[in-house]
Amino acid sequence: MPGRIAFQGELGAYGHQACVEARPDLEPLPCPTFEHAIESVRKGDAELGMIAIENSTYGRVADVHHLLPESGLHIVDEHFLRVRINLLGVPGAQLSDVRRVRSMSILLGQARQFIRDHELETLDWTDNARAARDVAENGDYAEAALASELAAQAYGLNVLARHIEDHDRNTTRFLIMSREPDFSRRGNSAMITSLIFRVRNIPAALYKAMGGFATNGINMTKLESYMVDGNFSATQFYAEIEGHPDDRSVQLALDELDYFTERLRLMGVFPANPRRYERPRPNSD
Repeated sequence: MPGRIAFQGELGAYGHQACVEARPDLEPLPCPTFEHAIESVRKGDAELGMIAIENSTYGRVADVHHLLPESGLHIVDEHFLRVRINLLGVPGAQLSDVRRVRSMSILLGQARQFIRDHELETLDWTDNARAARDVAENGDYAEAALASELAAQAYGLNVLARHIEDHDRNTTRFLIMSREPDFSRRGNSAMITSLIFRVRNIPAALYKAMGGFATNGINMTKLESYMVDGNFSATQFYAEIEGHPDDRSVQLALDELDYFTERLRLMGVFPANPRRYERPRPNSD
């Protein structure tokens, strides 16, 4: 029996597609929420979790950064999924029949121009694949779903319009998470170290904490802040840097960071995906 990889959503979700692309040897395990997906890995129901963290059009996925520190899991890889959004309708329906479209708000926000051009009413749904399933069950020509072609196949829907996303390089980045860290691998190019930290309550603490990365020549590719427990004075940071914790320069930078933080935790070490460094090309998909 193959191992399993958990994702948020139902069969046909973009998380399902990411699982198929990145870990075709594992059986996708649908979960209703990111919390359930993380818990499935933590309990051993799945070996890995595929967790969406940000989209090139919509921005970061809400709440995921709050789940990472307490998940007890470790980031072991990343996957970039080219998100192609399709309008899915019941068999027999035409684009001109559609009056309402349902999907998650994050996906509706990635196809605003198409929705405006066709004067469609939007219905915010909990999951893109669930939206497709509900459209199939309702059988209403006037309703359609925004989802993947994988969802169309799963629920017997027709693709009424393909690739309707606002930006032709629309991409979602996923983190692949495991119960155990893996510091043994070395990528063909850069390694990425991810960490979460909370600075001490002293003047210029963040400025001083960042100084160690500059003086040791470490490239920080991501730094995001978010409040802790709704407290305006308690801010936590999620960061990603190029390098491996075994590198001497990274060790020195982390030692300096540790001095100015009251909490510091490594979340994972993984090879940089080549798509991380892709640059847009004219008329390129």
